[in-house]
Amino acid sequence: MKLVAVHTRSFTSPLSRPYAISGGSWDSVDMVLVELTTVTGQVGHGQASPAEEVTGETAASAARELDPAQLDFLIGREAAPLALFDALCTHVHGPAARAALDMALHDLSAQRAGLPLVEQLGRVHRGLRTSVTIGVKSLAETLAEADEYRARGLCHIKVKTGVDVELDLERLAGLRERFGPSLVLRVDANQGYDVPALRRFVTATASLDIELIEQPLPPALDGELLAFPAEVRRKFIADESVHSEADLERLSALGARHGAPFGGVNVKLMKCGGPTAALRLARAVERAGLALMWGCMDESVLGIAAALHTALASRATAYLDLDGSLDLAEDPYVGGFTLDGDRMETLPRPGLGVTASAAPTDAWEQRRA
Repeated sequence: MKLVAVHTRSFTSPLSRPYAISGGSWDSVDMVLVELTTVTGQVGHGQASPAEEVTGETAASAARELDPAQLDFLIGREAAPLALFDALCTHVHGPAARAALDMALHDLSAQRAGLPLVEQLGRVHRGLRTSVTIGVKSLAETLAEADEYRARGLCHIKVKTGVDVELDLERLAGLRERFGPSLVLRVDANQGYDVPALRRFVTATASLDIELIEQPLPPALDGELLAFPAEVRRKFIADESVHSEADLERLSALGARHGAPFGGVNVKLMKCGGPTAALRLARAVERAGLALMWGCMDESVLGIAAALHTALASRATAYLDLDGSLDLAEDPYVGGFTLDGDRMETLPRPGLGVTASAAPTDAWEQRRA
């Protein structure tokens, strides 16, 4: 099943509502879409959604790396993701750009096998519940958005924090007061706290039953987490601190004498370079005895589907935070998965189970054999 053509195009979608975290705010998302075509006419779909604040990669740099003129090394090669992994790492340096190609190769491989990708990878979970995210905003806006999600059957809420710890505490207390134990509360500070603010936050939320606290400090302060009690550290989830297996080894060395600074790791395809690298990192997380969380950027249903297929094939998967496509006002793909309340399952279709929305033919840059 040799590759004979590469097509790419850039796509910008407005967000359904503006979104803010401790590091900035956004009202749209820029993606680069990829199609790999085989000699038999099968098409594999991939998508890059870079997050400059996390990896330094931009949509413009991803587009340059995914320019079909730069991807001649793929033409004539077998569409085998594992066999091409080293070549992808050599030729494509941005993790989101590499993820788009690896995703498309996995899509093709599973299509050829006539299986959903998760079955080809080795399904472990039938489906899991995802959280949905509320950005940094006022208490009234937070409660109104949570009301909307609860009306849709979504009961796992991740609240972005890290700008103002007193406002964070007010919002979380308000959510717990309004919804009681029916709401699972998660927190993501996006590196926004310093150590005194984190101590204040941990002490004040002890009675609020917070399930997890994602990336509370900048990675340079990971060692400071070791001063917190073990039962608190088990709630800490590393995101920006872990992009690769090397980062996980650094954390293991850091906590060799006093226990791990984090209780889990958030793995994202756009952060580590696609399903192949993500599965390797997931196995390392499992060997380290840590909980595995699967997250995302703002992405189309294609990117979310790829993460879901990978997550459901990982034994250590404990948490899903795969809500990125819910933020898009326009999505270039349809299908991918089902969402029943907050339970996500893959579709019983070969590959990633997505279909591209109609797009003008001349919008695609292409390279053919």
